[in-house]
Amino acid sequence: MIEKDLDTRFAEAVEIASKMTQASLPQDVQLRLYAFYKQATFGTAKYNLSDNFDLRNAFKTNAWIQISHISIEEAKEQYIEIINSLVDKIK
Repeated sequence: MIEKDLDTRFAEAVEIASKMTQASLPQDVQLRLYAFYKQATFGTAKYNLSDNFDLRNAFKTNAWIQISHISIEEAKEQYIEIINSLVDKIK
């Protein structure tokens, strides 16, 4: 069996995640998924203080900043790992 490349596995995990409902995931898991997704797709977070302070966005930005030291590849791996563990719980 040929192992799928990282980008393919990441795209598949994103597809699985898009079919999950927010209500089915604890908020801490949602924040971790958000942070790893952003790090994997945009790279290191750049904090931007704006006039439109929103507590929800502040939590999301904080989650992203906390993991901004990891590489894009590691963020993809962590995202895939979380999705796989969630899928395994459903089975």
